[in-house]
Amino acid sequence: MTMSVRRIMCAATAAVTAAAVLVHAQAPEVKLPASPRGLSAAQVAGSWTGTGDERRYTGGQWITVDYGRPILRGREAIFGSGATYGKTVSPDAALWRAGANETTTLTTQAPLTIGGTTVKPGVYSMLVDLKENAWTLVLSTQPVMPKFDADNKVQLYGSSNYDPKFDALRAPMKLSTSPMSIEQFTIGFADVKPDRGSLYLAWDRTIATVDFTVSK
Repeated sequence: MTMSVRRIMCAATAAVTAAAVLVHAQAPEVKLPASPRGLSAAQVAGSWTGTGDERRYTGGQWITVDYGRPILRGREAIFGSGATYGKTVSPDAALWRAGANETTTLTTQAPLTIGGTTVKPGVYSMLVDLKENAWTLVLSTQPVMPKFDADNKVQLYGSSNYDPKFDALRAPMKLSTSPMSIEQFTIGFADVKPDRGSLYLAWDRTIATVDFTVSK
């Protein structure tokens, strides 16, 4: 084999190796659960002080929501219609867990008034009573299972074993239609001011919102 042939073969091998490395770099391995966990957060009741580099937000109190985020993956009209409305996302429970897997939790450092009811600072399970054209936000103090136990018929997991006697709050939500289909279920905060804001739930073409105020 001549020197020139060796050089050509070496160059070709190097090109193939480089291409393989590039392909591998462009397609990294991704390992996620089917419904990744999400955290949404807002701070209220604080204020900005100082100027320039010394400007700081102080006195804020956190509101957070920890939840599982299911994905459409090609499904359409995820909430259904008519007699089967809501059964796709909550087939075996009276309420929807507002997400997937573990119970969705709302934690607030500030007292909040929602739909005329005030809840104290604390940790609440967050659920939704799904009716077509009428969603109701539910905050519950029902004890939650640390992990799923099929024999446990008392504590909450997701929305299984839901007991209305633990309801701390029930508030109607405003429903609107998104102009685009939202792929991954999303909970967030909008129009937040020091003393008020809105909590929203968005998935597929449905957006549900509820207003809150910060109580003293």
